[in-house]
Amino acid sequence: MKKVIVIGSGAGGAMAARMLARDFDVTVLEAGGEFKPLALPLDKLAMFRKTGLYFDERLIQLLLPSMRIDKQKEMIMVYGRGVGGTTTLATGNAVRADEGLKRIGICLDDEFDELSHELPVTTAHQRFWSQVTKKTFQVMQQMDLDPQPMPKFLRPGSCRLCGHCSIGCPSRAKWDARELLDGIRVEKDCRVTRIEISDNKAKKVHAVKGLKHLFFDADVVIVAAGGYGTPDVLRASGIDCQPTLFVDPVLCVAATMQGVKQNRQLLMPFVSRREKYIISPYMDWLSFFFNRSWRKPMDGIVSLMIKLADVEQGDVHKGKMEKLLTPLDHQRLAEAADICREILMRMGADKNDIFLGTLNAGHPGGMLPLTEAEASTLHSPLLPHNLYVCDASILPQSLGLPPMLTIMALAKRISKIIAANWK
Repeated sequence: MKKVIVIGSGAGGAMAARMLARDFDVTVLEAGGEFKPLALPLDKLAMFRKTGLYFDERLIQLLLPSMRIDKQKEMIMVYGRGVGGTTTLATGNAVRADEGLKRIGICLDDEFDELSHELPVTTAHQRFWSQVTKKTFQVMQQMDLDPQPMPKFLRPGSCRLCGHCSIGCPSRAKWDARELLDGIRVEKDCRVTRIEISDNKAKKVHAVKGLKHLFFDADVVIVAAGGYGTPDVLRASGIDCQPTLFVDPVLCVAATMQGVKQNRQLLMPFVSRREKYIISPYMDWLSFFFNRSWRKPMDGIVSLMIKLADVEQGDVHKGKMEKLLTPLDHQRLAEAADICREILMRMGADKNDIFLGTLNAGHPGGMLPLTEAEASTLHSPLLPHNLYVCDASILPQSLGLPPMLTIMALAKRISKIIAANWK
């Protein structure tokens, strides 16, 4: 049986591993360890905000080791490192984000249809919406913002309405990519350093685990280390990437409203799609703990997220982001923030009680973008013929939308191509 090495266990890597495990000997290499959700009660942690203990966002890694923070001058990059990748920290949104792929001739309708039958995707969470969620939805309808319930990777009957969606679901009501890895060999805490390539073929994967240097022979290699990890693995292997990084920046606009308890609600229950951004209710825990403007009672904050489709320019070097927003990005963020302010004021907030969150991002990608020439193969000519990239790195444009469903659809198509060519 031929060997497939998958680098990364997030949405793309886990889906590819699950698909190929039927016909190949699959090993997944994951740089992080087993994921564990934040176990400490948030209200207890909030009691220490005034002490100054929470002075740097990177400290969250002490409480949630699978969450990684790259702190930049302009924004903070948040991503997951552990079994399941960033899917364990995502809010479980199952939206199609394939307009850019369609534009270059890639149609994934079959794969999206398969995913809708294989995974627990639902909008049945509407019956759990709180009064403030319903009121926000109504106000946005009145403003012709066309809010729509968010499809979720969710088992609603198991949801505790704890608000922990982005820091690890304690009840496993939220589906994540760990469920795809049952029965598949996963080497945890195994960081890939490079791929050995000769004669246009990937032959061996080099990795470190503790003090050990490991080598994995391979007939096929899939790099799915995420928009942060994949460029470094490729460059260390002699394959260049493009400085076309997008990150889908997030900015929350919030207001104080006594006793609304948004902190006990499903994150991003519905969404308004605009041309280059979305707006959705979202309790921003990063800002709540580390942004001084957010030192308000936990149950007295109403927050709206802006997720922006940013201009594709930026880079990653050795795990560090080099990314500045353009004037156009700032203009679009300001436009969206004004809309959020109006929503909050229509809900009864005083304009003087409205405040901004910490600019952050969590959807890096686009540094090995597919083109029309690769629409049928999903394989860049820069890669050896038996090496595939299977994460957001190959998306041709920024999304301004949650990418998880689209990455899994791409992983399905790539897996079918590999199975047809390498059995």
